[in-house]
Amino acid sequence: MDADKLAKIFKALSNANRLELYLNIAEVNERTFETGCDCFVSDIIQSLNIGAPTISHHIKELANANLVYTEKKGKFLTCKINKEILEEVKTILKL
Repeated sequence: MDADKLAKIFKALSNANRLELYLNIAEVNERTFETGCDCFVSDIIQSLNIGAPTISHHIKELANANLVYTEKKGKFLTCKINKEILEEVKTILKL
């Protein structure tokens, strides 16, 4: 992974609300892994004290850094953690 890509990831996670959102998405993904259920953004909004437009902006930033994948399901948005990027970052941080 090049330095620019890694800097983009760290910049995306440097915002406290965005980091909390990412951790919530990761937690839901982990909890629902075996059942195959999706992480609906509308469910996460209720657990955070952040408005929907701000959540949308933060999700866009996480997606731009390739930390999450988003998918529209009807009128709902789902998020999944990009595990490949997560493993790459883990490997770099172990050095």
